Amino acid sequence: MQQEEKTRYSSEELKEFEELILGKLEATMNELNYIKGGLSKKNDSGTDNTASTAKSIEDGADASERENLSQLAARLQKYSIQLENALVRIKNGTYGVCIDSGKLIPKERLRIVPHTQQTIEAKLKRAS
Repeated sequence: MQQEEKTRYSSEELKEFEELILGKLEATMNELNYIKGGLSKKNDSGTDNTASTAKSIEDGADASERENLSQLAARLQKYSIQLENALVRIKNGTYGVCIDSGKLIPKERLRIVPHTQQTIEAKLKRAS
């Protein structure tokens, strides 16, 4: 059977993608929890009282780092939702089918971007 004729991935193929996505989801959630833990520690005032000038410079650096961590946490949260949505598509049999063209998304693309809903051609067409 040629790739063009195939409209859905088999149960075995979907199982492979499900395992890949579950692994990525677990790693993402671990990283997200680690960052959230770091953010909550950074919000603790602590008992360290140093000179006021050094303290204000440190506070500025802490604020910048907190902002960076918050942005990273938001991106990880969005990615985890995309991965969870991909798991739903596996369950309902629509995983790996391009939402624009209806064609099967190549396995190579799904292995790299397992949460994608578009072939690269459809993504590029939409971007232009």
